[in-house]
Amino acid sequence: MDSADVLALIDALPGRRVAVIGDAIADEFVYGRVARVSREAPVLILEYDSTQVVPGGAGNAANNIAAMGGSALLAAVIGRDEPGRRLMKALHRRVNPRPLVRSARRSTTIKTRILAGGIHSAKQQVVRIDRLAGGSLDKATRDAFFRSAVSAALRSDAVLVSDYGGGLVSPAIVSKIRGELKRAGHPVPILVDSRYRLLSYSGLTACTPNESEVEQALDIRINDDARVLERAGRRILEETKMQAVLITRGSRGMALFVPGAPTVHIPIFGSDEIADVTGAGDTVMAALTLALAAGATFELAARLANYAGGLVVMKRGTATVSAAELRDAVARDT
Repeated sequence: MDSADVLALIDALPGRRVAVIGDAIADEFVYGRVARVSREAPVLILEYDSTQVVPGGAGNAANNIAAMGGSALLAAVIGRDEPGRRLMKALHRRVNPRPLVRSARRSTTIKTRILAGGIHSAKQQVVRIDRLAGGSLDKATRDAFFRSAVSAALRSDAVLVSDYGGGLVSPAIVSKIRGELKRAGHPVPILVDSRYRLLSYSGLTACTPNESEVEQALDIRINDDARVLERAGRRILEETKMQAVLITRGSRGMALFVPGAPTVHIPIFGSDEIADVTGAGDTVMAALTLALAAGATFELAARLANYAGGLVVMKRGTATVSAAELRDAVARDT
């Protein structure tokens, strides 16, 4: 497999549609300049500069799919509030927001990051404040979300499930969506990115846990032990009955596990001097899902995802990677 294969895959991404189902989050970035140390406590006083709200979670995955040339149908539940409105406004033009369910009884989840720096220095994150979705998820809202999710899946070439633990998606709901696709004669790849319930999802196409999520799920420590990594990947394959498991390892790259095939270790693309990992998992999952929607093999899709992940961690904040950036990265890597 060479660079020509990856470049051909990038050219095949436009026109592919992915249903992104799950927890959409409003990622809020508040920027300030360091003024002085407070007299009241040993903390920095920041002079407010600006605020930016971008889609996080499922919204970030959808934006990345669109930035890479595909299109996305975003099925999620957000509030009828200002953060929800700003989240929708920040969606890429190739993200269809019609499957979004807006609830007057449930607020939008907001993750606020406070970033500080001087005039001539990069802003660094100093604290994060999470405001989780408040209000009940009533039966009418759940039913509306499920209908939207199924409709989006039936119109797509692949399904990406983003489970950030918000209580919206679950293994049972994903199993029902899979059943609806099967009944409709529309079997497409279904991939899941689950923060806390990795082992609860079963029989899907693939999952993309990071190394720390694998360690938490299996109660192990991988560190740099190749044998422990190998056992962990094979165990996840066995327990989840996935067709593939892609473990992201930060500066150590990625490891792809497929039943009956040798493990493929993919070294990190670019520098290991990472600027920001915010939302990097969403980008990797978006690239992998879009590639499979375009008919790629697991290995080819994983290599594309590796380029996307290597590019996005060089950017500040919740970011996306474009098809042009992917082409340039592949050309530089030959």
